[in-house]
Amino acid sequence: MKTLNVTGLNHSEKVVNALAQLLADFQVHYTNLRNLHWNVKGHGFFILHEKYEELYNDVATKIDEIAERMLQLDATPEHRFSKYLEVAQVKELEVVACGHAGMEYVLDTLKLFIAEERQLLQLASDNNDEVTVAMMSDYLKEQEKLAWMLKAFSFKKDEA
Repeated sequence: MKTLNVTGLNHSEKVVNALAQLLADFQVHYTNLRNLHWNVKGHGFFILHEKYEELYNDVATKIDEIAERMLQLDATPEHRFSKYLEVAQVKELEVVACGHAGMEYVLDTLKLFIAEERQLLQLASDNNDEVTVAMMSDYLKEQEKLAWMLKAFSFKKDEA
């Protein structure tokens, strides 16, 4: 018996496809965060090294949640990195040692995720998929706060 037969949801290819896109983007982002964590140097090293680890651990949790949500919707999550790279909007980074460049990458990627998740939230809402709506709402709440905190951390006097 399919899970959807138990939950009463209708299969929404649009929701599943949006989750698959988000999964690919998070997978590439996870790898990029490991790059930043391993390679950061200079001013702010200790703070950024620790923050990047916190970020990639959070992303690893989200990757698992997204894949499991796809399974709950009777879809099969992709697991091949080669396939993620074909569709991901987040691109692989070269080695990044500069803390400022790393923060710019994280903020740009958060902007992408926030836009993706808002669209996914709407698709899920249109499909009466409250669980995916709640998941996206939780992600948005965390990411909007993170964006604010990272902007404050990266503040430059000329941006005031």
